[in-house]
Amino acid sequence: MAEKLLDFSQPFDVGISGAAVASPLPLQISNPSQQAYVSELLSFNLERLHKEPELLRVDGERIRRQMQEVAVGHYRAFISAADAVQNITHEITSVDEHLKTLIAEIPKLITGCNDFMDDAQQILEKRQLNRTLLANHSSLLDLLEIPQLMDTCVRNGNYDEALDLEAFVTKLATMHSRLPVIQSLEADVRQTTQSLLAQILQRLRSNIPLPECLRVIGYLRRLAVFNEHEIRLQFLRCREAWLVGIIDDLDQSNPYEYLKKMAEYHRVHLFDVVMQYRAIFSDDTSGHEENTDGGLLYSWAMHRISSHLNVLREILPQITEGPNLAFILDQCMYCGMSLGRVGLDFRGLLPPLFESSVHNLFMRNMSVTVDNFQHVLDSHRWVPLPPVTLGRGTSSLDHSPDDVAPPYSIMEHPPLAAFVNGVLAALNELRHCAPINLKATLALELQCALQSVANSLLRYNATRIVKDSEKTLFLAMCRAFIEVVCPYCTLCFGKCYSGGSALIQTNEVLEGVRKLVSTQTSYSKEIRNGTHRTSSDLNDLRQTPPPSVATSEATNGKAQDASANGNGNLTENGHGSELEDGVEVDTPAVDDEPREEPTFDSNVSTDVQASES
Repeated sequence: MAEKLLDFSQPFDVGISGAAVASPLPLQISNPSQQAYVSELLSFNLERLHKEPELLRVDGERIRRQMQEVAVGHYRAFISAADAVQNITHEITSVDEHLKTLIAEIPKLITGCNDFMDDAQQILEKRQLNRTLLANHSSLLDLLEIPQLMDTCVRNGNYDEALDLEAFVTKLATMHSRLPVIQSLEADVRQTTQSLLAQILQRLRSNIPLPECLRVIGYLRRLAVFNEHEIRLQFLRCREAWLVGIIDDLDQSNPYEYLKKMAEYHRVHLFDVVMQYRAIFSDDTSGHEENTDGGLLYSWAMHRISSHLNVLREILPQITEGPNLAFILDQCMYCGMSLGRVGLDFRGLLPPLFESSVHNLFMRNMSVTVDNFQHVLDSHRWVPLPPVTLGRGTSSLDHSPDDVAPPYSIMEHPPLAAFVNGVLAALNELRHCAPINLKATLALELQCALQSVANSLLRYNATRIVKDSEKTLFLAMCRAFIEVVCPYCTLCFGKCYSGGSALIQTNEVLEGVRKLVSTQTSYSKEIRNGTHRTSSDLNDLRQTPPPSVATSEATNGKAQDASANGNGNLTENGHGSELEDGVEVDTPAVDDEPREEPTFDSNVSTDVQASES
C-alpha cells in the first residue's frame, strides 16, 4: 500500500505546485487498490490534502527501513531467491528457444507425414496394379505382341490378318482411350499401318492383273485412310508411276526402237489400266465416268496420250529412214485403234506429227541430193564415156508405163546419175509413208530440186570456159536433163502419189536450160554453115544468162510458200514440148490410179551406178 501511495505522490505534487497547468492530468487507474486510495483522497479536505504528501513520505521511510531490516535479516533467502529467479529466467529462455525450434520443425514434420502417406498410398496402388497385372499377364502379353505380329504379317504379305489386327486395336483404342498401354499400342500399330499402306500402294505400282488390283483396292477400303475419290486418285497415280517407269526404262539411244516399244506399251498397258479402273469402280458406267468420278479417268488418259504425242513430236525428227517412220506410224495407228475400244482413239492427232517428219525428211534428202549434184558437177572432167546400150534407152517412152527402172543412158553423165540416185533414194524413203496432205508440198520440193539443178547448169555455163569438145558433152548432159531426168523424176513422183506428176511444172524448170541448148545448137549450125560469130560475141553469149535464171528465184519463192501452206495449185499439161532446134521431148501422161499403197518394185534396183572416168 505504501508503494502505491509513493507512485501517486508525484503526480499530485506536480499538480499542486504547478500553477501554470491549465487542467489536471487525467488519471488512468486500473488497480482496485489505487481506485480506493483515490476515492479516499477525494474525501479529504484541503488541509488534509496538504499534509498527505508528508504523511506519504514518512510512511515511505518507515517502509524502506523495514525492508532494509528484513533484507539484512533474511539476505540468504533473498540471494537464493535471486539465484533461483536468475536460473528460472535462463531456463525459461532456453525452453522458449526450444519451443520456437519445435514450432519451426512442426511444418516439416507435417509435410513428411503427408509425403509418407502419399508414398504409402502410391505403393498400395502399385501393389494393387501389380496384383492386377499378375492376374492378367497372359492377356496383356498378347496385346503387347500385336504390333510385332502385325509387322510380321505385313512383311510376309498376309494383309488380311494385318488388317484384322489393325481393326481390333482401333476398337480397343475407342473403348479404352485413356489407358497408356492402349495409347502406346495404338501408336505402334499406326506406324505399322503406314508401312502396310506403303506396301499396298507399291503393289499398284507393279504389273499386276485385275484380280490382284481388286484385292489391293479392297485393302485400301478396309484401311479407311482415303475416301472413295482419293482411292480412285491413288489408283491412277500408282498406275501412272508404273507406266512411266517401264517407259523410262526403255533405251532412248535408238529412237526407232524407243518409239516402237512406247507405242506397244501404251497400246497394251493403257488399255489394261482403263479396263481395270472400270471393273474395280463398277458404279461407273461406260461413257459416264466424268459424271461420277469428276473425270479422273479421262483426265489421266488424256494426260498419257498427250505425253505420248509430245514424245513423238520430239523424237520423230530423229528418224531418218522412211520404212522406220512408216512402221512407227502403223504401230501408233494400231495403238489408237485398240484404245478406241475404250473411247481413247487418238489417230486423228497423228497425221500432223508424221506429216512434219516426212516433210523434213524429204527436204533433207533433196537438199543432200542437190548438194551432191553440185559437188559432182564442180569436180566433173568432161571426158566422153562409151555409150550404154543395155537396158533402157535415152527416152522415157522406151518402156512400159509400169516400169520405173532408171534409164541407163544417164550413166553417161555422172552428175545427173548422182542426182537421180539421190531423188530415187528420197522417193524410196517417201513411198513407205506418203501423206496425202503433203502431195502438193512435196511436189514443189521436187520441183525446187529440179530448178536448183537447172540453175546450177546455167551457172556453170555462165561461169566456166570450156572447150568445144567439152561444150558438146555439156550440151548432151543438158539435153539428157531435159529429155530423161526431168520426165523420169516426175514419173517416179507420180508413182508415189497418184496424179502427182501433174503438180510439177517442168516447163518453168526447163525453160532456161532449153534456151541454153537452143542457143548453143544454133551457134553450132552457124559454124557448120560458115556464119561464124566472133569470140567476143561468143563470150557475151556465155556471160548473158537466159531469162529463166531470173524466173527461177520466183519459182523457188512459190515453192517455199506452198511448202509453208501445205498446198499447191500447180498443174502439168502432160504433153511434149517443142525445143527451138526442133527436138521434141515427150513427157508421158500418167494415168490416175487408185492409190492403196504406192511402192516401187522391190525386185528392181532403182539406183543408177555412176562412175566417172
